[in-house]
Amino acid sequence: MWSTSQIPDMSSRVAVVTGANGGLGLESAKALAGAGAHVVMAARSQDKARAAHQAILDAHHDASLEIVAMDLASLGSVRSATASIRQTHPTVDILINNAGVMALPERRTEDGFEMQLGVNHLGHWVLTARLLPSLLSAESARVVTVTSTAHHLGRPIDPANPNLEGSYDPWRAYNRSKLANYHFALGLQREFEGRRLAAQSLVAHPGLSHTNLQAHTMEQGAGGLIGAFFRQYAARGGMEPWKGALPQVRAATDPSARGGQMFAPRFMQFGAPVRRPILRRIGLERAIATLWAVSESMTGERLDFPTEPV
Repeated sequence: MWSTSQIPDMSSRVAVVTGANGGLGLESAKALAGAGAHVVMAARSQDKARAAHQAILDAHHDASLEIVAMDLASLGSVRSATASIRQTHPTVDILINNAGVMALPERRTEDGFEMQLGVNHLGHWVLTARLLPSLLSAESARVVTVTSTAHHLGRPIDPANPNLEGSYDPWRAYNRSKLANYHFALGLQREFEGRRLAAQSLVAHPGLSHTNLQAHTMEQGAGGLIGAFFRQYAARGGMEPWKGALPQVRAATDPSARGGQMFAPRFMQFGAPVRRPILRRIGLERAIATLWAVSESMTGERLDFPTEPV
């Protein structure tokens, strides 16, 4: 059974983790810092980030950490954060696109995007695009994007109505955003492979983990009966956050992991982190191409790659 004790020495690595102020992000940051990596904790709430910073230091007294303020609901904030990271870290070895929101009432980001798509995907799209130079400077960087089993229920983005105007449903929007995460991870790996770049993109999902995500959903008043069920289900039978974080930590650190792979609990929602098959949906290529076009159009950001392998 894979555990954090199998993480190789990471003392020369720089890792960026979004949502590192709590839940799976905090546990991922703690595991990476415990293995010696310098961890950039990208988080919106600075009070929570400082508390998380201290929690990691309590567990690993010699942890190398820094906090960078970043609100994924604001592209200006993402751009400012990535500029700061790149200035300090010309090379970034690991990026874990972890942060997310679930089943919120209809609302918009600072830039006018549907909130769940904006935070879960578009913010990470810009973050990844802006960090590409640092990632490609690494010997073999890994980008891990966190999805959910909800991606099975999601439908690809409709370019004619990317913000679900007039047809918003909290769970529909969540499922769609997690499918976008899935398609983004696979699409990014194809970009790396097609250009013969050493960087790798992987996807992970945590299964049913008992974090504050379910509680936050219900506090926002849009989870309905489904949200209430999952809140109770997670509280009574969900994995502890450190267990739920293992798939993304393994994807980020296991020397045998390869780009394009997915790591998840053995029994879908529970169990040890293992490699799971990538299910080839009909229309996958078209969905990825559409996601790229819509993401570029909405954010004004392209993922620019060097013309020659680095």
